[in-house]
Amino acid sequence: MAARILVPLGLVLALGGVGYFFTTYQGVTVMGESMRPTYSPGERLVVEDVDAGGIRRGDVVLVHVPDRYQSRPVLQRVIGTGGDHVTSDGDRVTVNGKPVDEPYVMPGDLAPVTDPYDVRVPEGRLFLLGDNRGNAHDSRFFLGDRSGTVATSGVLGRVRDGAGLPVASAVLGVLGIVLTLVGTGLGIGGYAAGRSPRRAAAPPPWPVA
Repeated sequence: MAARILVPLGLVLALGGVGYFFTTYQGVTVMGESMRPTYSPGERLVVEDVDAGGIRRGDVVLVHVPDRYQSRPVLQRVIGTGGDHVTSDGDRVTVNGKPVDEPYVMPGDLAPVTDPYDVRVPEGRLFLLGDNRGNAHDSRFFLGDRSGTVATSGVLGRVRDGAGLPVASAVLGVLGIVLTLVGTGLGIGGYAAGRSPRRAAAPPPWPVA
């Protein structure tokens, strides 16, 4: 009886946990230098699905812009979201009048074309920069096209560090596997017990006529 409950329950939990992970997350490989030193070429990352309302400044997103980057997805950092005022003197970046602390930026000279800019990010769009400012083809190079911003609808996901991955889906998956194995074991044990021959009764001590 227990096996009939544990096995289906375990399968539901295991498939639910694993299914949630694979429908919410995807693996990507860093292909270029634009996000160094944060992420290096060849590094494998986990990207989670995120809706437009969940995107925040400082997030690293995988974005697809049809008329840029040969229509290939790229990784860039969100500097400004809808309504933000982003400015730069060619070096220091400010958002809404406040300097942005950027410890993730690659030290060294910036690209020679990083002129000062003053951008008001339209609603539903993002201003994106690479961490390797000296080698990143980001929003600074498309200022003539909606101030270099990209639509939030072009975001394919947000990078998540391994430590930040949801524990719940992993726990459900493991619990489901354990319950399935236990239920299967109980089922096999019960079946084997039912198939075992009954022990023959001892003959009576007197002759039977």
